[in-house]
Amino acid sequence: MTNHIAKQIHMLRRPEGTPSQEHFAIVDVDLPAPAEGQVLVRNHYMSVDPYMRGRMRAQGVYAEPYALNKAMWGGAVGEIVESNAEGLKAGDTVLSGGAWQDKFVADGSTMSKLTPFDKDKLSLYLGTLGMPGMTAYVGLFRFGEPKAGETVFVSAASGAVGANVCQIAKRHGCRVIGSVGSNAKAQWLLDECGVDEVINYKTCGDLTKALAEAAPDGVDVYFENVGGEHLQAAINVMNPYGRIAACGMISSYNQAQPIPGPNNLMLIVGKKIRINGFIVFDHNDMRAQFLADMESWVSEGKIKTKETIVEGLDNAVDAFLALFTGDNFGKMIVKF
Repeated sequence: MTNHIAKQIHMLRRPEGTPSQEHFAIVDVDLPAPAEGQVLVRNHYMSVDPYMRGRMRAQGVYAEPYALNKAMWGGAVGEIVESNAEGLKAGDTVLSGGAWQDKFVADGSTMSKLTPFDKDKLSLYLGTLGMPGMTAYVGLFRFGEPKAGETVFVSAASGAVGANVCQIAKRHGCRVIGSVGSNAKAQWLLDECGVDEVINYKTCGDLTKALAEAAPDGVDVYFENVGGEHLQAAINVMNPYGRIAACGMISSYNQAQPIPGPNNLMLIVGKKIRINGFIVFDHNDMRAQFLADMESWVSEGKIKTKETIVEGLDNAVDAFLALFTGDNFGKMIVKF
């Protein structure tokens, strides 16, 4: 057993408003040899996700906040280098929460051993087959409760969560409308994912008007990733007894001060709309069925995935920041 030096990204101070490079630093840390029950893992891929912005606040929005001057965390896929944990051995592929570092030591109990259907597609376990894909699956089925023939509206529809919502809803027999911020993203959803209508919210003008035209029979299910104007438009166009699965509201993540919300919330009462906020980690009872369905659909080419892969831990902060400018297309992944 030998000691190793790990590169980690630490948060130096908490951002107010939009984060920048000055809030973070790359730090070399000596790792101990794994103790009894522990493993040493070398990461191959890590995920950057919008929810991580909430963890940079003093009080975490979605989960426990990141500590200052310590490695942040998030989804990562890696390989065990040394093991003192029962059931895990060197060479095993594992899913962990050990992102933002190239190597780390942790308890074996915190590892999920992967048996990937394709060794060349490990990054999918951070996207379509990971937390974002399961978020889409849980939110749509447990809270959206779509029925064949209904209309589903998805904001941030080409993103890591949204693109999976669109395709799962299509497989379920729904009419799907997506909202995106570029024509290239819109064309991919139309050509590759089978989405029925796509709105470019940056060029459409009045979003409520554009959604009403795309959904002449109204919206039955809205999968909420953005908030703000998108939520207002969805409520305006939603049918009675509509369902909203609220996964995230990225439009407000970097606001230093709260911004005004939709001014049409009274329609929730009149239309008898149901809104459910949810965190995917509370719904692990659906994980086995999610993986069985999604691995099958992906291997059969029935679910398409778009990834933006950034090389190197040194570029991980840039990859994270790009989530808030729309520079990513699909799931943002950092490869080591």
